[in-house]
This record gives sequence, C-alpha cells and structure tokens, in this order.
Amino acid sequence: MYSFYNLNEKQLKLFEKAVALVEPQFKKLEQIIEYNQAKVLNAFRAEHVSDFHLNSSTGYGYNDSGRETLERIYANVFDTEDALVRPHIVSGTHALAIGLYGLLRPGDELLYLTGDPYDTLEAVIGIHGKGMGSLSEWGVSYRVLPLTGDDKVDYANLADSINEKTKVVAIQRSKGYSWRKSFSIAEIAEMVSSVRKLKPETVIFVDNCYGEFTEKLEPTAVDADIIAGSLIKNPGGGIAKLGGYLAGKAKYIEQISYRLTAPGIGREVGATYGNSHDFYQGFFLAPHFVGEALKGMVLAAALFSELGFQVSPTWDEERTDIIQAIKFADKNLLIKFLQGIQKASPIDSHVTPEASTIPGYQNQVIMAAGVFVQGGTLELSGDAPIVPPYIGYLQGGLTYQHVKWALLTALIHAEIL
Repeated sequence: MYSFYNLNEKQLKLFEKAVALVEPQFKKLEQIIEYNQAKVLNAFRAEHVSDFHLNSSTGYGYNDSGRETLERIYANVFDTEDALVRPHIVSGTHALAIGLYGLLRPGDELLYLTGDPYDTLEAVIGIHGKGMGSLSEWGVSYRVLPLTGDDKVDYANLADSINEKTKVVAIQRSKGYSWRKSFSIAEIAEMVSSVRKLKPETVIFVDNCYGEFTEKLEPTAVDADIIAGSLIKNPGGGIAKLGGYLAGKAKYIEQISYRLTAPGIGREVGATYGNSHDFYQGFFLAPHFVGEALKGMVLAAALFSELGFQVSPTWDEERTDIIQAIKFADKNLLIKFLQGIQKASPIDSHVTPEASTIPGYQNQVIMAAGVFVQGGTLELSGDAPIVPPYIGYLQGGLTYQHVKWALLTALIHAEIL
C-alpha cells in the first residue's frame, strides 16, 4: 500500500514508527468504545425501538413517537431527565444559542468559566455585531473568567466572579481555536462542584461539541444541568445530515423548548421529515466512529511529534474530544498541510481551499472539508484561523485508515515528510 506514495526508506521508517508507537494507546480507547457502544445499545433496548420509530412526520409533527423515543434514548445515554433532538437546529452554535436564550432573562448575567468562548458565539452574546438581537441587546450581561497562565480554571477568583445576577455558568469543553487542552469530565466535575458550593441554583451549561463518546461519562453525569451539541459532529455518527440536541434537567429543557419553537407550543411540534432513520442509526454507530476518529488523532499527534512539531494533546495523553491541535509556526506550511488534507478527501479532492472570511469568525479561516455532509466534523477535516502562531486544528475521521492515508498525503504535499 505504501507504494502508492513512493516513500523512501527514511520516510517509511518514520511513518511505521509512529503507527507502532500508538498501538498500546488504542487498547485504552477500545475500552471506552466498547463501554459507550453497550450504553447506547442498552438505551435502544430499553425503549423497545421498532422499525416504525424510523418513520418521519410532516407538517406540525404532532405525536411523533419516533422523535419522542429518540429523545428518551438521548436522555438515557447522557444520564439526563430529558432531551431535545431536532433537525431544526442548524449547528452547534444554534443549539447553544437556543439554550442560552431559553434560560436567560433581561437582568440576568452569563458567566463563561473557561475563558473566551468559541468565535461564533461572540455575536450571540453581543461581544460584537449590532442590531441582530444578541443577548446583550436583550439586557443580559456577560462576564468571562480568564483562564490562569497554565490554562486552568481560575478558582481563586471564582467567588468574585459569581454574583446575585449570575444565572448561567457556561463551560466550553473543547479547546476551540486556542492552544489550551480541552477539559476532561473529571475537570468539569470539579468546576460544577465549585460553582454549586458558591451558588447552588446557578444553571451550569456545557458546550459539549466534539466531546460526545470520547470518555465513558458526559458532563450531565457529573451534575451539569444542560449540555448541547450538533448532530453533524459526534452524535450523528457521520450519517445525520443536519440537526442538533440539548439534554439536561427537565425543567430547563422545557424552558428551552419554548425558544426552539414558540411560547405555549414548545416541544409538542416539529416534524422530522425524513431524518429519523439517520438520527437513530447515526446515534447507534456514533461510539464506533468517534473511536475511529480518536485513533486517527492519536496517530496524528505521534507522527507530528516525531517530526518535531508541538502538538496538543500529545499522543499518550487522555482525550476528551476529537480535535488535534498542531503548531506549525509557518503560515504557508499550515496552508499547504490543510490543502493536502483536502487532496486526500473522498469529496472535492480536486479543490484547493484558500483562507477567506467566513460568517461568525473574526479572522480569515482556511477549512479543508472534503466531506459527505457539509461541515460534518466527525468526518476528517481540518481548519485554522490565519493568525500567529499558525495552529492547525485537525478533527474527525470515520475510519482510522482514511486518517492514516490522509496524513501521509498531506505531509508529502506540504513537503514535511
């Protein structure tokens, strides 16, 4: 197979060394994959899923038993009281926005515990952008607790950051466009416990994007009130073509449902129009495909480490999301590598991505995404804001073998290997 790439002996030895290096780590990942697969299977069995649940509704979608059963499955798997799983949610940012607007009222305050949020939430909060109906325009104040110098939660200043107006404390599990490590479930448990001691009634809301099924537990299993994410990321299993979810305590899901549709209507409507089959099958397959992505990212970390690059996380560290950050330090090298990832994609391999301005982002961004579902980040993709120190963010991969050959293609294309 290596003959496809005409590797010389030095290149071949380096690549095979990285492949051999990560094999013991895969055994640890297999335990997580098997646990999560059993958890999902048991939830399906508990709800007595039948083929008629895979049918979809139209119009208002009243009494859609497939939709309602799927939401109970999500609640079961995520250790929550209730869930909303809907095709009407267009992205992870949309899911988070629905949750925040559903929970917050004029005069309330939103506190971000994990430093600045992901770029696309800035307009939702009102950090920038005018006249779009941001939380700020609706009278919701915002505060951020910066991380410490070693990228940890600043517990020393937490008490001073929570006041009588603080209604929602938000946690971003994944690193986003930053060099910090993503926060593990154990770290999130510590955050939740610390907030509860200071103000028990505060709603703790976790952005769970990229994290589902990477560990045995989800944030709601350690007493977070609400989690949210996108179905074209982990929980859609690479099959769901759209949609998002929110899961958590029933009283908060009810509040959020009125923002999803309209006050007085809530969750009772919402046709699934052809998506139920994909949502069910995608969720069932998600633990396996998340495991494939994790294996691919572990290999990426090992390979780039052997080549002398800084990576986060390292190949032998525990993982809590499907993202691998690589510090290129050179703009052109970063761009060439991501163009190489596109070159190794099943879709649009002939297309050359370039950095451009994208809605929701403050800097030019380059995105390599030769995927079957547009924006589907459980499929192999890569992106980066074009700012120093030129960090590339690689994520996903429905098969480990695809990630393996895509890395090889990209490294050769960028003349790194």
